Amino acid sequence: MSRETLGLGETVRDYLLDKAVREPDILRRLREETATLSGAQMQIAPEQGAFMTMLTELLAPRRAVEIGVFTGYSSLCVAMAMPDDGALYALDRNDETAAVAQRYWQEAGVADRISLRLGDGVSSLNALIEEEGEGTFDLAFIDADKGNYGTYFDGCLRLLRPGGLIMVDNVLWSGRVADPADQENLTKAIRAFNDKVARDERVSLCMVPIGDGVTMARKR
Repeated sequence: MSRETLGLGETVRDYLLDKAVREPDILRRLREETATLSGAQMQIAPEQGAFMTMLTELLAPRRAVEIGVFTGYSSLCVAMAMPDDGALYALDRNDETAAVAQRYWQEAGVADRISLRLGDGVSSLNALIEEEGEGTFDLAFIDADKGNYGTYFDGCLRLLRPGGLIMVDNVLWSGRVADPADQENLTKAIRAFNDKVARDERVSLCMVPIGDGVTMARKR
């Protein structure tokens, strides 16, 4: 669940979008269609999409996994920036919103790079590890049910080769993770995940305050 970049005023964000975000027309149209749907706040912000596109271009991943597709904005950013022989495995449990994603993947000409797996996220991830093997992926993006973030993270670490990158969305949770008075279940789940990763010596770590906060963890 991401909206605009946390804490960035409207004037500065407008300047950022104007000068540094080259949003292709197909992404703009997807973003605008998604804005009319229930749960539209789950779509990543365009500046986060530009950030993910740049990382994908730099890493040139041959295999990537996304857990939490929604209407496909982030998966489209990654798939369009991957090498022609790249493969993105997209895991989600909602067939209705995934159908929107598939329509745009097809229009963008990248549907052949994306393998959609519908069903429970943990089960789908475990099946992917079993099928493809450990240490065979280059990139992972996690933006799904917050209570399973730790499980997804551990599974993605198994999938990734040394040097592979995991990106995790919503880690600042509109700033609520830093408010000890906020004891809502989702806030506590993200807070616990952040604590877990902060202590995890299997990865190099940074947190980027873009969108709703993105953790970047490089497998050592």
